[in-house]
Amino acid sequence: MRLDKFVCKSTALNRADAIQHIQNGAVTVNEQVVTHEFAQVHENNTIKLQGHILTPRPFRYILMHKPAGTICSNIDEAYPSLFSATNLEHTEELHIAGRLDADTTGLVLITDDGHWSFNITTPTQHCQKVYRVGLSRPLRGDEVDRFKQGIMLQGESKPTLPAKLDVLSPQDALLTITEGKFHQVKRMFSAVGNRVVTLHRDRIGEVLLDVDAGEWRYLSDEEIASFRS
Repeated sequence: MRLDKFVCKSTALNRADAIQHIQNGAVTVNEQVVTHEFAQVHENNTIKLQGHILTPRPFRYILMHKPAGTICSNIDEAYPSLFSATNLEHTEELHIAGRLDADTTGLVLITDDGHWSFNITTPTQHCQKVYRVGLSRPLRGDEVDRFKQGIMLQGESKPTLPAKLDVLSPQDALLTITEGKFHQVKRMFSAVGNRVVTLHRDRIGEVLLDVDAGEWRYLSDEEIASFRS
């Protein structure tokens, strides 16, 4: 973890104040003054601010049902942040492991543990994300095989990883993917001559969405551990 992030996570300081303390020589790592805020520190280091040992707050692991018209950002922009209706503290420390578009709804996982979220977002970990997709036109019938083989998206140099498409009705399907390219689901259906009109994420890995829109809960120990294996 970066030293400035460690200081913020261990105190009430914001990032600018933490950096100022570090650059002023008020922070030591294993009894040595460190003045570079980007220095990497580890949980077994002894880190002090003005002589007081710092202990970071425990990592948080959160499931949220993202409503439409919100963005996966820590601050309000063109749309309100999905954090705007929560009572979570220190939201500046949190990030979303796999963002959704403003008009997309469903499951998002939120954490301040970068190593943990890496297992969710990197394609090499093969973490499955399941989306319910509503389409503007009926499926033709060849999409299941085409998605299984991988789809060449516009602007990409190689096709998507194999994806599983389960047809629910002529214009509704479940799509399971293990990567997260920019607007991937929408671009995949566009590549086969269709258009996504509704998009909702139901599952990430073994974790299922089980709260109402706008609601959130902490993950269980078992759910947290499922992304570490």
